[in-house]
Amino acid sequence: MTQQTPVVFVVDDDEAVRSGLRMLLASAGLDSRCYGNALEFLEAATPEQGGCLLLDVRMPGLSGLDLHERLIAKGVTLPVIILTGHGDVPMAVRAMKRGAFDFIQKPFNDQFLLDRINAALQRDSECRGQQREAAALRDRLARLTTREHEVMRHLVRGEANKVIAAELGISERTIELHRARCMEKLDCRSVAQLVHLVLRAESGTDAGQ
Repeated sequence: MTQQTPVVFVVDDDEAVRSGLRMLLASAGLDSRCYGNALEFLEAATPEQGGCLLLDVRMPGLSGLDLHERLIAKGVTLPVIILTGHGDVPMAVRAMKRGAFDFIQKPFNDQFLLDRINAALQRDSECRGQQREAAALRDRLARLTTREHEVMRHLVRGEANKVIAAELGISERTIELHRARCMEKLDCRSVAQLVHLVLRAESGTDAGQ
């Protein structure tokens, strides 16, 4: 998973708002890209790009909340900060249920918004770090043969060699050999370390907002 410089994306149909946010972000040393409508950003968005998204709610055509849902379907997990001058409780509830990072009404305090943007960028960085680590661990797990992987799964469940041998219909000595190869390939010194590695590999798959 390639690392890229984080970008603060702005999607708002109001040119004055986009211009103001662009200058605010530049003053804080943050890279930004601005879009005047939701579809334009949807076409450009990729799961690989890190950063966060400042998203207006009411726009011609595709609304901000609808865009958020389409981004989720596309696998784009950028933290989303909803910005609106027409916000109400149902909108806030819908946005937060869909995983929005925050919901801020216009006009907003510049420093408060920058604080929330930095928090969102930190969240995204941590999530992507977990995903990269999980991908590396899954690569290590992929080195196991089918039988070694099968034995590993039984070990992770806490089963003894004797029990695994009976379940797989092979000798306990063969289980010991497969176990030793698993530990060597995965660079684990104990079953506890092996369990931890597998859990980290699996949990990183769902890391996101």
